[in-house]
Amino acid sequence: MMARIIVLVERARASLGRLSGSRLLLLGIGLLALGEAAIAAQNFRVSQKGRAFNLKEITIALGDTVLFGNDDDFIHQIYVKSDNFNVDTAESYPGNSMPVVFTKRGTFEVHCHIHPKMGLVVTVK
Repeated sequence: MMARIIVLVERARASLGRLSGSRLLLLGIGLLALGEAAIAAQNFRVSQKGRAFNLKEITIALGDTVLFGNDDDFIHQIYVKSDNFNVDTAESYPGNSMPVVFTKRGTFEVHCHIHPKMGLVVTVK
């Protein structure tokens, strides 16, 4: 890991020679942390079919993406409303998918505005 930071710092120093070594080191650590977070995030697919989600609940990590696939013959939509996380997507036509990145921890009820009885509980750890 330290070797990766040193490489990032050396590359940044070559490009941004005006910055001090300590500032470049902080920049390298920050870039590495962002890269590690992006690599660690996972994708999960949830199907929308028969006016239902194929799962009733799912547990994911902070920053993970749930890809809502419309496997139906009619449109769907994704809706989440909570105190700290809200999503209201456009309509998704058959064969399309809608990615939703969960950026807050908690338990969230996911619904379809078009078919309000559709429900999924997403727990973000």
